[in-house]
Amino acid sequence: MSKLKLKLKKGDTVRVISGEARGQEGKIISIDTKKSRVLVEGVNMISKHSKPNAKNPNGGITKQEGSIHISNVMFVEGGKTTRIGRQVDEKTKKIVRISKKTKEVIK
Repeated sequence: MSKLKLKLKKGDTVRVISGEARGQEGKIISIDTKKSRVLVEGVNMISKHSKPNAKNPNGGITKQEGSIHISNVMFVEGGKTTRIGRQVDEKTKKIVRISKKTKEVIK
């Protein structure tokens, strides 16, 4: 599987649009481009069982985020979801991300 050029970045606020966690929002913690999956803060929480070790002498069960496929999340701007496009900025001549709904530059 090849690496894709993704429109979402680490730190973007996204909303889950399908699946078990539908409707939940959070910031992107990390992106796996090879598998096309993202970790979203506070979404798709899973229980991880750990054995006792030096850091955690008792072991036990910890909660952590599970990955979600990138097609199941959508960028949020001003409380509403929007698609993301790319455009060449006239002033700086660099490619910038724009909101498809408002046509405004993102970040």
